[in-house]
Amino acid sequence: MAVAEMQLYAKVSNKHRSRSTSVLLESLLAKGFPAHIAQKALAATGQKTVEDAAKWLHSHCNDPSLDDPIPQEYALYLCPTGCLHNYLLDFWKESKRQCGKNRAHEIFPHITLCDFFTCEDQKVELLYDTLKRVGESFSQRFPPSISLSLHSSTSYLGFFIDDRHANILKEFALAFSSEASAVADCHVKPCLKQLHLTLSHKFYPHHQKTLEQLAKCINPGETCQWVAALYSRDMRFVHYQTLKALFQYKPQNIDELMINAGDFIYVDPTQQSDVSEGWVIGISHRTGCRGFLPENYTERANESDTWVKHREYVFVTASRLFTQTENEPNVKTNGEVQSPSMSRSVSKVLSFQNATLRRGVLVMRHGERVDQVFGKSWLQQCLTADGKYYRADLNFPSTLPKRKDSMKHFEYDPPLSCCGIFQSRLIGEALLDQEVTVSYVYSSPALRCIQTAQHLLQGLKLDQKVKIRVEPGLFEWTKWEASRVLPNFMTVTELVEASYKIDTTPHLAHKPGCSVFTVHSQAQEITQLI
Repeated sequence: MAVAEMQLYAKVSNKHRSRSTSVLLESLLAKGFPAHIAQKALAATGQKTVEDAAKWLHSHCNDPSLDDPIPQEYALYLCPTGCLHNYLLDFWKESKRQCGKNRAHEIFPHITLCDFFTCEDQKVELLYDTLKRVGESFSQRFPPSISLSLHSSTSYLGFFIDDRHANILKEFALAFSSEASAVADCHVKPCLKQLHLTLSHKFYPHHQKTLEQLAKCINPGETCQWVAALYSRDMRFVHYQTLKALFQYKPQNIDELMINAGDFIYVDPTQQSDVSEGWVIGISHRTGCRGFLPENYTERANESDTWVKHREYVFVTASRLFTQTENEPNVKTNGEVQSPSMSRSVSKVLSFQNATLRRGVLVMRHGERVDQVFGKSWLQQCLTADGKYYRADLNFPSTLPKRKDSMKHFEYDPPLSCCGIFQSRLIGEALLDQEVTVSYVYSSPALRCIQTAQHLLQGLKLDQKVKIRVEPGLFEWTKWEASRVLPNFMTVTELVEASYKIDTTPHLAHKPGCSVFTVHSQAQEITQLI
């Protein structure tokens, strides 16, 4: 399983798993979209799926700039993952809390390899191919770990890259920029100065000591997998501020902007002088439309929140830990040269790789539940005068499991809809396709959760091997619950009789909490025990 996990992390990560861009474009053209607009939508969404591009086109149907031939800007970053990344995010959070926001908070942790450049929409796929080819050519030379040294000044704090390792990264950036410039007909400039990973930038000088103390808590030698990632941004809004909508706002006048919670809005600070107090004028990232909106409906967002990740190349360095004997020939696995002794050296790989590759916990919400679709009175729509269930809509389940007490208890313990069942099974099939193996399944006693787990296991083709462990402590009280008392869940016996694959042996068996604090503390305790 460890070898399969390496394949999932490395080989699959370096392979574009959706259809090729040409196929995506053909699908959009078949829907009647003009070629230049279809290409613009694909570039704006990272050229991942037809659905994403079609949704973008639908949202931008009233965008006055939809026909403008303005390309995206692209940049190549080297980004850390794993333990080091987590430490960096902790620093981001704590430095912001103690010293306020500085320029570094606008972007995620990264090392700039090639700064922003423009590329025509129809040639973006050539950048993807270039990244893959150059990444593969440097995979054997990429250092197992990158040496980082802390550097501090009155306006800058960050890690400088050791010259020996920096030279390899500069060669990689130069190779990418040279090939991308040639094949995609764009001007890509590699970063050949001192390579660095910024922690804080443009902060108040009196915060320097505090930031240095926080930075010293970061161990630059922590386990890290480095990823070369290609990002894009809308070049029109480079010097704008980015706001995030906290609430929905419906326009009261024709010159106002419709926003939904979570929308990002670009605001030009130079255009706000004539705007009424409490209002701003901005452009919606989601729709491209321009208008006035109440400022107190928004908060400041980070510059990179609207960026799009296109492709990435994961540098796999674990193979360097394998020992090759003189008589063992090399074999290729995942684009890396490996020896047949790999299977006998799995423990060495796992000690090097992020611990999540060895053991992980997948946390899932349940699928679509019937009361979310048909309302709280869904059961009344499905019961005959004599109390028997019938299927009033195709999205209702075909049958309900038998329970000894009243069927009215389903009102507070609703099942999945047919769409919810389909969602759950599809997730299982997706995990199976990515060679993910599940050893244990813990579920809330809520019927919707047990059904989600059951159909997930069916999609994984593990429903005859792995049984569901019902853990009452995983039941979560939310504002969706109409009852102030604990729902009357089906018993383990009833679940087994209804053909659910339930583990009847004793395990954790907490009791559901009666307060939010109890629920959260128990969930934490159960997760640690799992």
